[in-house]
Amino acid sequence: MSVFLARVCSGPLRRVLALVHTALLLAVVQAAAAAELPDFTALVAGQGAAVVNISTTQQVRERGSGFPGLGEGERMFDFFRRFVPPHPRLPEPESEPDDESLGSGFIISADGYILTNAHVIDGADEILVRLADKRELPARVVGADERSDVALIKIEARGLPQVVLGDPGALKVGEWVVAIGSPFGFDHSVTAGIVSAKGRSLPDENFVPFIQTDVAINPGNSGGPLFNLRGEVVGINSQIYSRTGGFMGVSFAIPIDVAMDVQAQLRDEGRVRRGRIGVAIQEVSRELAEGFGLARAEGALVSTVEPDGPAARAGVEQGDVIVRFAGRSVANSTDLPRVVAASRPGERVELAVIRGGAERHLAVVVGEWAEEAPPVRMSARKDERAGGVGLVLAEPTAAQRRERRLEYGLVVERAQGVAALAGIRAGDVVLATVRGGKHQPLHKLADFERAQAELKDGRSITVLVLRGEIESYLSLKTGE
Repeated sequence: MSVFLARVCSGPLRRVLALVHTALLLAVVQAAAAAELPDFTALVAGQGAAVVNISTTQQVRERGSGFPGLGEGERMFDFFRRFVPPHPRLPEPESEPDDESLGSGFIISADGYILTNAHVIDGADEILVRLADKRELPARVVGADERSDVALIKIEARGLPQVVLGDPGALKVGEWVVAIGSPFGFDHSVTAGIVSAKGRSLPDENFVPFIQTDVAINPGNSGGPLFNLRGEVVGINSQIYSRTGGFMGVSFAIPIDVAMDVQAQLRDEGRVRRGRIGVAIQEVSRELAEGFGLARAEGALVSTVEPDGPAARAGVEQGDVIVRFAGRSVANSTDLPRVVAASRPGERVELAVIRGGAERHLAVVVGEWAEEAPPVRMSARKDERAGGVGLVLAEPTAAQRRERRLEYGLVVERAQGVAALAGIRAGDVVLATVRGGKHQPLHKLADFERAQAELKDGRSITVLVLRGEIESYLSLKTGE
């Protein structure tokens, strides 16, 4: 119809009709776009009342130094103490003012149990919870688990609104999610974004498969809930990746199923019990997969087996690659600590390992994990330089054999080129080479020279290296 009118009408009328036509098309496009965007209003109205603001105070008990603004632990204190007399008119305070911190949390039961982050309430002398209806109530700590960064606190109240829990396993990358919290102390602020990754591992955080999002999270959001579009909590906002201290587009949430398991143990036992099997593991790189005769670079490579530990008693050996544990696939080395830690101490589970190219099934009785300093591990880095592997080796002296209790192995006198870039250094001991998953102990220099000579340029040689009491596998690529 618009085409016909445009033909028979005069110029001015034709232009008016064209503008009307354009406006109609724009309205249709905007309506379609609006239909595609999610509406968060119902979610916020239905679940926002269960989100709380948490403030804490810590009394800093430190005697004054006599120098304004300078504590006894600071680097310049000794200088001022020696060369500048204290101000005679200034009193020395017995303590600093209370330090206040802000965070978020959410109510998981109508009788006042609240989940938040452990770092929100860490070291607090007093905890104050502000509800959506402006009531402020003191809270007590039921328990906190630093390793997972989950804390359970309790306020004395009844008939409180509570969140609905969802299934983090059903989340899909690209799905919309919403955070409600108190960034910078601004109560009940709502931010939205998408799930950008799942099962993310962070440094020194081996037990939590974080949900990564691009939802804006800032100081004060910690401990607040992450919702899916059905209004279900799928995570606890915990950390951000930032070089400035503010939001930079990457944030991490603890899956709610992990948090609920932790809080249940805190409520029932006052602490969290985690499983362990007594192995040190490392990632299976493409080069290590070649050395162990694996079809794919997957699983967790066992570099050390604790003597008489659960894994040793089950028959796990150094050089095994664990690919399944308790029926769950172990695609990467970071998967294993999570599934082992989730097992209950004393539980008997089946694990599958690849040894010498064949899969074997073993039964292990899970032990109990205890806090301890993580061992130092060597990490391999990709080498782009040509040439040999760059190892200058020597057979150990009798004194070295006694001191280090060596039955075999060659001592590294110098590491350069490929070996140095892989992390090997003087004083390490190269115990064995690995081909097709089989260890070939090194007794003499000729053993290593023969293994290296059999390689073609561009191929990798896998070695077992001892540093202190830690053994690690490294893959060294020969020159091309």
